[in-house]
Amino acid sequence: MHTQRRNLSALSPRVGLSALAVTGLLATAACGTESGSGDSGGKDPGASSVGTRQDTGLTGTQWNVDSVTAKGKTQDAPAGAHVEFGKDGKVGGNYGCNHFGATAEIEGDTITIGDDTVKTEMACTADGTMGFESKLGEAMSDSTIKAEVNGDKLTLTTEDGYTVKLTAEKQADLYGTKWNVTGTVKADAKGDTKGGSAVALASEAEGKVHLTFDEKGTVAGQLGCNKVTAKATVGDGIITLGTPGTTRKMCSDSLMDTERSLLKLFGGTVKYTLKGSNLTLTSENGAGLEAVAAK
Repeated sequence: MHTQRRNLSALSPRVGLSALAVTGLLATAACGTESGSGDSGGKDPGASSVGTRQDTGLTGTQWNVDSVTAKGKTQDAPAGAHVEFGKDGKVGGNYGCNHFGATAEIEGDTITIGDDTVKTEMACTADGTMGFESKLGEAMSDSTIKAEVNGDKLTLTTEDGYTVKLTAEKQADLYGTKWNVTGTVKADAKGDTKGGSAVALASEAEGKVHLTFDEKGTVAGQLGCNKVTAKATVGDGIITLGTPGTTRKMCSDSLMDTERSLLKLFGGTVKYTLKGSNLTLTSENGAGLEAVAAK
């Protein structure tokens, strides 16, 4: 039987952990990571180190979730769902909407996940996302799991009949990739993202917000309502974004709110973290975003 997962936040359904905690929930080795910030990983406040007795090829890889099968029914994973096992005795990732972290002990092909799972508290509205999250969360919380690695494929089977299919992540390229924005960062009252919260996109904006960087030094995309272009100079873990040029359409309040939040990233320098198919941008003025590489 699964114990009830412990949450770190009692905020509204669309607001979760602080932005710093969200990016730190993976708490695993930063294999294949580009980052301009040393505080983006390994700081999961809710999971103590247990240790990995044997490295079976599970650790140091981001495993993208393909599907979960429960009670004979298989559900495909939404974009961004992934799991990562660390060599420090932790597991973290994303259920499809919310980030999570927990302790995990690996011995041979057996993984024991602790009952101390923590997760963010966003509510996503895309069809089936929260239902999938519930199934994956049940499989990855307070569980004993058998793991089978076959090349770039991983199968996790729990004692109570859940089967999770995963594929090893290939590092996405910052340039030329369509980055689908999945959430923004809301600063605290002092304008600090470290004390702020991750915010899921409004339902109307889901699937409509994206950015693409090119090696010529520009970024272009869609902010939910209007198209945007700007200069984008990439340095060592930072991107300097120029003044944005946009189209001039007016849309619903929710789309315009999303657009205004994202426009705060422009006209200054942002730190970026690129890991697998996940991109995070954070600025000093309280703005930020999370994005996933389009498949």
